[in-house]
Amino acid sequence: MRASKHVLVVALVIVSNVLVSSVLVSSFAAAQESDQVIAERVLGPQWKQLSRRAGIIFAGTVLTAAKQDVTNQAQPSDQPAPRAVPATVPAVELSFRVDQAIAGVEAGQLLTIHEWAGAWSMQRPMSKGQRILIFLYPPSRLGLTSPVGGSPGEVALDPSGKNVSLDAQPPAAAISLRNASSPRPRVPIDSGSVSVVQLERAIRSARSEEE
Repeated sequence: MRASKHVLVVALVIVSNVLVSSVLVSSFAAAQESDQVIAERVLGPQWKQLSRRAGIIFAGTVLTAAKQDVTNQAQPSDQPAPRAVPATVPAVELSFRVDQAIAGVEAGQLLTIHEWAGAWSMQRPMSKGQRILIFLYPPSRLGLTSPVGGSPGEVALDPSGKNVSLDAQPPAAAISLRNASSPRPRVPIDSGSVSVVQLERAIRSARSEEE
């Protein structure tokens, strides 16, 4: 009799552990799915492509934004400038403080980038003190970069820098990363607070799938 009770207890423990494990796995899968749904809603249907094409991704604070000229002499001497590149390239210099690093940078880093003025003029301007989540192309041979796809590569955050701003501009349903630089009407996000942490989980998942 005692042996039967012991076997029953062991069986119940095993079943209980299996059920708990199943619940945890299901919860994890649901959380992943939720993150991906949120990423698509905020970043657009091509959010995975956006995440993978970026060389630098972070949530940060805009420190400075000023126009200047970037000369092709600044590039490495063993990499001659393409013939089409003029002697002086009109560019915008942008400085950021990296508040939450996702790819290509470290938290707390002060990052300065140069963006071709032509690309700058076709996207939403950035202002000092603004909090954004930004996806940047890997720097070119001239040291220039810009948000991936233009405006879709910039996501406005709230003053805390931890959540997507309610005044952010969600991408249109049929947006193409190649033709995404034209401004879009401002449409509030209507489904509550979306955190940078949620987007970060989805972005990291998308980038790991490619590896």
